[in-house]
Formats: sequence, structure tokens, C-alpha cells
Amino acid sequence: MNFLEHNREQIGYFERSKRTAMVPVDSPYLNRHLDEALQRAGVRADERVLEIGCGMGRYTLLLAHRGYKVEGMDISAGLLDRLRGFDGGRHTIPLHCADIAEPPEDLRERFDVALGLFALHHVHDMAACFAGIRRVLRPGGRVLFLEPNAYNPLFYIQVAVTPGMTWEGDGGIARMRRRPVFQAMEAAGFAKLSLVRFGFFPPFLANRRWGRRIESVLERLPLWRPLLPFQIFRGERP
Repeated sequence: MNFLEHNREQIGYFERSKRTAMVPVDSPYLNRHLDEALQRAGVRADERVLEIGCGMGRYTLLLAHRGYKVEGMDISAGLLDRLRGFDGGRHTIPLHCADIAEPPEDLRERFDVALGLFALHHVHDMAACFAGIRRVLRPGGRVLFLEPNAYNPLFYIQVAVTPGMTWEGDGGIARMRRRPVFQAMEAAGFAKLSLVRFGFFPPFLANRRWGRRIESVLERLPLWRPLLPFQIFRGERP
């Protein structure tokens, strides 16, 4: 499948249904994802952030609510329209309907941080994706992707049993491993690469206070650290 066909398939995959799991909510589960990403990226309040694959704004609106200078990018105009609807004019977040592999020229070296949350496993060509990210980052800028752990079998079970999810749409999870991701980042010229994993429980447990307390203990145990569900890939533009 070529670049354009892949993008059409992905747009259809996300626009065919309401994708209720992508609807913006303010929950401990999503805020934990964002806290981990912002901490690892070292995002300061005065820096400009581009969220790649922002979709309906599940994380974009949380970023804007926290006061960050965030802009969103997605290949789906329909999802961006839904984001605007959920925003309701409160934040007027700049949005770009484009593929990060071919970013608009006016975004060149405009951002300090490029952030993707569960977006990288949907791209057609990771090397082209990171090359595009390098173009929109200023020198010294950071790129960070929060992704499912390819070695956690629960994600494959989720794809198999969840209505609306397909292997064609989410099969890129299998590529979310250190070697292929780091190779794509290095090919684009990124340095200081790192990978960390965290989490343990699904939302219905992680959103409960007692669940978060237990999770904080379990995720520190070395035994299953390689299988922790979420992982953060980070790099810097020299």
C-alpha cells in the first residue's frame, strides 16, 4: 500500500464510527499519560508544542487547558472539525490538516516540541515521519511519542475483541519496538534517544485512587517492566 492509500485507509478507519474512546475527557488515566510525556519532554510554559495526530483533541484540549502553547496536526479534516466542536471556541487552538511526513512550509522550525500520543503506530513510513518532524522543530527541539508496548499481548487482544478496531488500522503496534523506531529517528538525524515504560492498569482501574496506588507499586517491579503497557520514545534535534 502506498502513502496516499494508507492515509485514505486511516482516515476512513477513524471517521467510520464515533470512536468513543477518542472523545476528550478529563480523567486521571489520560492526565497520567500527559504528565509522563511532558516530564520526559521537559516542556516549559513558554515553548511551542505541536501535537501530531491530535484527532478529536483528547490530549490537545488538556494541553490547552493547562496553558501550553499547543497546535494540532492530523490528516483527517473530519476529526479536526470534531476537535473544534469539543473545544467550543474556548481555546481557539491552531489546527493543521496535513501529514507530518510532508509538513506545510510555514511550519518550518516553528516548534520546540513535537508530541505524539498513540499516533506513531498509525503512520505509513516512520523514517519520513521523523524527517518531517525534524523540519518543524527548532534546533535543540525535542520529539516524543507515547505508544503501546509491542511486547504487551493485551493490546493485540484489544484489537481482536474491540468493535471498530482492526489489524489493518492498528497493526502498527507490532512495529513499536526500540530497534525500528530508533533506526527511523537516527535516519532523520535525531540524537540522545531514550525509551522508558510505565503504567499497568486499564482505565477502569487506573481512574480509581486505589488503583493508581497499586499501579505505582506494580510498575516499579523489575519482573514485568519489559511488558509495561506504555512506552515513551524521545529524541532531540541537534
